[in-house]
Order: sequence, then C-alpha cells, then structure tokens
Amino acid sequence: MFLQRVRNKGIRLGTLFDRAAARHPASPVILDHDLDVAPERGRRLTLTEVADIVDDLAARLWAADVRTRDRVVIHKTSCFDISLLAVATARIGAVPVLLSPHLDGATVAELIRRVDRPHLVTDVAKLKNDLPPSVTELSRQVIVPSGSFQDAIDLSGLSGAPRVAPVTMPPGHPIMITHTSGTTGIPKLAVHTGHTFQSRYRPQGTVARLVRGSEPIAIHVSFVHSRMYTAMPIAILQGHPVIILANDDPADVADTFAQVPPGLIEAHPNAFMRWEQLADDPRGPFARVKVFSSTFDAIHPRTVHRLLGASRRKNPLYVQMYGQSEVGPIAGRTYSRKRREEADGRCVGMPFPGMTSVRVVSRDGQRPSKSSPGHIEVRSDGRIVTYLGEHARWQKQVNDGWWRMGDLGYRTKWGCLHLLDREVDQIPGIESTLEIEDKLFTRLPELTECIIVLDGDGAAVPVVATKDDQPIDPKAWQTAVADLPAMNQPVHRRLEDLPQTATTKIKRLELAKQLRGQ
Repeated sequence: MFLQRVRNKGIRLGTLFDRAAARHPASPVILDHDLDVAPERGRRLTLTEVADIVDDLAARLWAADVRTRDRVVIHKTSCFDISLLAVATARIGAVPVLLSPHLDGATVAELIRRVDRPHLVTDVAKLKNDLPPSVTELSRQVIVPSGSFQDAIDLSGLSGAPRVAPVTMPPGHPIMITHTSGTTGIPKLAVHTGHTFQSRYRPQGTVARLVRGSEPIAIHVSFVHSRMYTAMPIAILQGHPVIILANDDPADVADTFAQVPPGLIEAHPNAFMRWEQLADDPRGPFARVKVFSSTFDAIHPRTVHRLLGASRRKNPLYVQMYGQSEVGPIAGRTYSRKRREEADGRCVGMPFPGMTSVRVVSRDGQRPSKSSPGHIEVRSDGRIVTYLGEHARWQKQVNDGWWRMGDLGYRTKWGCLHLLDREVDQIPGIESTLEIEDKLFTRLPELTECIIVLDGDGAAVPVVATKDDQPIDPKAWQTAVADLPAMNQPVHRRLEDLPQTATTKIKRLELAKQLRGQ
C-alpha cells in the first residue's frame, strides 16, 4: 500500500475545524443525534458551523478558568460533543483526558485521581446517577454543558464569552490522553503527543483516498478513542461529507444510510458484526459503499463476506488494520469479494513501510509458529510516550525500542502477521480461541457473538449470543464443533449482558469471572 510522506510537525488538533472549514466551508457534517452543548444547531451542520461551535466552546472553557497546560477530564453521555469539547480544550492549549461514558463510577474516580486534580467536564445525569461524590473532591472544578448541580459551572451560562486566540503547543507536548480498553483491569491512561498522533496519519489517510472526495464517509467510533481523532480529521480535511454515528442500532443505521449513502464506513468490528443483517435490507444501506474499514481487532471472515456482498460497487474492499491504542495501526491488509467466507481470519496483514516494524519473539526457544506462537512486538513512530502516573508500567512493555503488544502470533514465510490470541486469554490445548470463534461464526449464521473462556474447572466454555436471542439447535451445534478441540456446552447470554469496552470488545476476563460466580 502506498504511504504518503508527511513532514511531522505534530497534529494541530485545536484548529482542525478552522482549517477544514477554510478549505471546504459548506461541506456537511451529519449527525444521528443532537449535540448536548448546542441542541439548537440541529443534526445537519456545515464545517463552518462546527468550527464556530468549537471556537465558542473554547471561549467558554477559558471563561470557566481553564488555562493552557491544564488537564481537562471529559466524561459525559455519549455524543459527538465529546469530540468537540476535546478539540476546544486543545484549542486553548489544555490537554483533554477522555474517559468512556461506559466506565463505572469507581473506575472514573480512580482515573481522575491519577490525572491529579483536573477540571472535570461531565453532565448532570452522570453526576446524579453514575459518579461518586468523591469526583468533585478529586477535581479542581466541575463543568457541565447545561443545568445545575451543586457548585458545577454551567457552560450554557457562559454564552457570549469573548473568543480567544488558538494556542499551538510544541509537537512533543501532550495533545490528548485516552485510556486503554480495560479488558484486564483498571484502564491505563495513554499519553499522546502532537508528534505521535501525526505519525498515525499516513496509512489511514491512504484509505480515505480510495473513495472520491464527494463521497460521504460514515464514522462510528468511540468518541473517546484515539482512532476518532485520526479518522475524523482525515475525512474533513479531504473534503468528504461526514456522517457521525453515536448509535449502532441496525434499524437506525439503515435509516441514516438510506438517506445519505456512504462511500466509506469506519467502525468497530463488533459494530460491523451487528450490521450484518443490513445486507438483506431492501433499501440497500451498503449499496454505495466502496470501502469498509476498521482499525481495532481482527474481524470474522463471515462478517467481511456479508458486508462486501451487500455493496453494489464494482470492486468493494474491506480494509483491516491491526493496532492498539498505545501504538496506532501497525499492520494491515485488504479483502475483496474473492476472499472465501471460510478464509483464514487470523492473518492481519503486513507492517507499513517507513512507519512500523513487527517482530515475533519466541517464548520457548522455538521459531514462532501456529503451534508455538510468540510475543508480537512492534516499533512505531505513533507509540505513546507514557502511561500517566504509571511510567514504570509503560517501561515494562518497551524492550530496546520494541513495544510488546500483549498478543500472541507468528509470521509466515511471506511476512504476513497472524494474530492467534491475547496472551492473557490463551487456553491450554487450544492453538487459537479466535480461530475457533471464526469457524463457529461461519458455521452458525445465527451467532451474533461467541467468546471462548475458561470456567472454574479449567475447561473451555463458549459463551454465545444469537439473533433475537433464539436458542441454538443442539444438533447444529454438535455438527459445528465436531472437528474442533473439546469444549463444554455453550452458555447462552443476551448480547447486551456481555461486559464490553468502549470499543464494544468483550471483556473476556470479566466474563470468565462472571461464569465462575466471582
């Protein structure tokens, strides 16, 4: 894949919408929800209007006594204004710290403690229903978009605050702090700089160029994930109309795409899994899609097959990038309709020339292979500079410049990287739980989720969710697992009852604890 060389001066997040609006002032930003900070603006805006909202929010934050180099925790109900508040915070030279709306109150309080008395931007609903009283003591001040709660500052009451000039920070200065998935405990706080963020643009910018500038790009990515702040800038700076989705309900997504057909969709793999059913929608919500893209985990072959089959474009592509919040994308590959549904879903592609290098380190002295996978390690210009408050923990993952991903895999003789499992999720006697899950998805179309974990007796247990929560036919199950390693009978759960991260990944360790009654 060709990667454009870009001189790295560091991302200028605070002036992002100003620069995009200067190039494409009337380019639309289409939302599937109202903005909490500006509900009167509606759901269809221009880049010029969005730039004005960000400028206004920055002025209000300044009026609320937020200053350059301050840290601002943003933890509120899921909405695109999380991103607008983050950009507005960066505009005045402060550092946004983004915490998922799905985190529990105790975890939020602990992360605020690590940030060391930040400003806290949240909402009244979070303060009343989710957050413990200690967050106010741990914060320098509490700010809400509107409404009143104890001594919280109401941003809506600061309307008309004098606009302030944007502040440009050095490329090596922290530009944003996000948190890791938390699949193995309390999330870590990943510190990104302008330099590391900009380094992640090259492969992702190339993906957006696969569609014409006039074609809409739809984005359904967690508003607190670092990926949002590379996907969105690339789209708007190239002049694409942008569709921002907060809701992944298939019926609502179909309605949105029927009205504004996207040419490219960027989403979490689990969202694409949920949207498989839209392949049969008579309105053809995926009919105009040229590129499906995800930059998180490997995706199941069944999902790729269904999505590409739903496009009416001549040669649609699924672009998969394997990466991590700490390093950005490190490897990628594309899939076309020629890929068979039963193809190997564990291959996550090749590293990006000039940006990332990948190696697999043996765990047992043998050459890493499918039967003896090794530790996946990577070099990347996009690597975070530390975990806030846990630098020693960050250092443990760095070995002579190589970053240990925590994943197990191997490389083929052609150099393709194969991801088999997270190290903490490996089950004795099973080469790859992910590979088995791929096979079960292909063989049992009714599955909407399948996660294999260990029970209290050390046995492998498939936890499954199904379409309309219908039970799995026992005979169909037995046929599907006949040639697979021994597992217990499946445990059926509703999809919404499975513990999930901000990017809708299943928290496997937490799920295993639930099964053990812990």
